[in-house]
Amino acid sequence: MSWNLFKSTKSSLKNETILDSNKQDLELYWDPKMAKILEEWGEENVWNEIQMLLCSLNGKILDIACGTGITSMKLQKFSLLDVYGCDISDLLISKCFEKGLSMQKYIVCDATQMPYVDNDFHYSYSIGSLEHFTEVGISKFINESYRITSKISFHMLPTSKSEKNEGWMKTRQSFHNNSVQWWVSKFNERFDRVAVIRSKWEDSISLGYWFVCYKNENI
Repeated sequence: MSWNLFKSTKSSLKNETILDSNKQDLELYWDPKMAKILEEWGEENVWNEIQMLLCSLNGKILDIACGTGITSMKLQKFSLLDVYGCDISDLLISKCFEKGLSMQKYIVCDATQMPYVDNDFHYSYSIGSLEHFTEVGISKFINESYRITSKISFHMLPTSKSEKNEGWMKTRQSFHNNSVQWWVSKFNERFDRVAVIRSKWEDSISLGYWFVCYKNENI
């Protein structure tokens, strides 16, 4: 989950300083104010969408960059899903435990170096996280989601309203604001097939899209 998913404005871009595209902003993931906001931001869009995408599935699923666990909690109603989660922030994982999520299933780890074995999960997903990684980190994240997932990996992230590759920028947090095709090309480096679905989420410079990544062309 990400800081960029809260409404940004074009005026905020006017105050940009020189950004280091090789450095990821991480400090916000230990900010209690951010943890509180993460409890509410997706109520009208992506939280409904992930439930509709996953409600008919059966199997073990990983919530990558799970934040406070609010999305995982919404999936508990689907008895055929066995939901796990991971996040780089011990603060955010502690919020998962406060909700009663399993201490055995929710762990602290870097999404570019996850401790799970190959094909450990039938499915995986991330929401508003991948765009905040450096370009090297994006490739590692995608490689890891491919490695630990046996069937389909779902990723929701912002894409540029201009349909151009605007690159690394900063509103409240640094992120890549690039075209749908740019992201498809990244996922296609590993996955056999990628389907794209428009999300209801958007802000002043970005449109949300789901990238549904199939590990096996026959699925």
